[in-house]
Amino acid sequence: MPSPYRVIFTAPGARGFSAAGLLGRMPVAMLGIGIVTMVAQLTGAYGLAGALAATVALSAAAIGPQVSRTVDRYGQRRVLRPAAVVTALAVAGVTAGTVWEWPVWTLFVCAAFAGCVPSLGSMVRSRWVAIYRDRPRELHAAYAWESIVDELCFIFGPILSIGLSTTWFPQAGPLAAACFLLVGVLWLTSQRATEPPVIPHEEGQRRGSALRTPGITVVLGTLLAVGVIFGAIDVVTVAFAEEHGHPAAATALLAAYAAGSCLAGAVFGLLRPAGPASRRWLTGVCAVTAGMVPLPFVTGLPLLAVLLFVAGLAIAPTLVTSVSLVQHMVPRSRLTEGMTWVSSSIAVGVALGAAVAGRTVDALGAERAYTVPALAGVLAAVVALLGHRRLSPTPPGPPLTGQAPGGRAATVDAEV
Repeated sequence: MPSPYRVIFTAPGARGFSAAGLLGRMPVAMLGIGIVTMVAQLTGAYGLAGALAATVALSAAAIGPQVSRTVDRYGQRRVLRPAAVVTALAVAGVTAGTVWEWPVWTLFVCAAFAGCVPSLGSMVRSRWVAIYRDRPRELHAAYAWESIVDELCFIFGPILSIGLSTTWFPQAGPLAAACFLLVGVLWLTSQRATEPPVIPHEEGQRRGSALRTPGITVVLGTLLAVGVIFGAIDVVTVAFAEEHGHPAAATALLAAYAAGSCLAGAVFGLLRPAGPASRRWLTGVCAVTAGMVPLPFVTGLPLLAVLLFVAGLAIAPTLVTSVSLVQHMVPRSRLTEGMTWVSSSIAVGVALGAAVAGRTVDALGAERAYTVPALAGVLAAVVALLGHRRLSPTPPGPPLTGQAPGGRAATVDAEV
């Protein structure tokens, strides 16, 4: 039996749009850390650096779903190119402000406009849906593949951004992120054959956001808490390594966490999941929580590396199932927006987790600060347990033009 990963790439254009999505997603992992590195090198003001990076992240979390909502209405090509240009100009403004020493408030204005960055991950996933909506086995593998791509971006993006800014010139990291975005968007939008068609709004659903979909707030609320885990793990792990006299080990520790997720995502895509997707999602969230529980009791770097790798094994399968749930819950006419709310919820959680963890490290030390991701995991599990019965699919909408023939339509409780 051929690998499902090999099967999904037999679709015409699949390799091209997935590769374009990889390039276009690099700024998600590069831009924030690039701004922090740039400002820290030029001024030594880590507070300002963190505030600017947080502005970009929160702005993207707020504006990104609106960009995707416009994509659902007008199509990817008409929306993504202007949005990418606005983002690139805003990043150029931030870097120019550091060169010509503009007032600090102008840097924050530019950082806020940089949040116009489109969610290329959502755009690529919507293309997979257009091809494999009625083939849940292949769509499951496609989602797993994209989770692997996400992890690769977060493994190599920060290394590339920091390396460029420290070895070339301070502004190189953010500018490279903007270039990746422009190239990725232009390449993706030039592939018209695989661009999903605009789906008309169903009767009675002409207005409003994907947030009005029943049950979606359960998924998004849970993922916000999962995002807190991610943000807290980053901050506390860096502090933990520094407290133990090996600050450089933080990179290896976080790479172990990402590697666990990447490996699990690859294996998960090879499986044929059974049972209701809502139950698998709940199991995944509880597994994420379980991975956080031992961390506050760790006292050494080798054991921490092992536990982070094990904790990472639950991440990608849970996120893959989360995207599948949202895909089958929201109306087709709001698919891209619904998927973007997933990443936005996580992004807001990351910002909150980093802020809370930073204060906890200052007050209690790094070892005790691992209680932050542990408590966030408990919160995620509680929200999921209380609300998972509300998860249900949206009624089927109009058929997609060029949709792959055959097979029954997948639902939330089918094999996704």
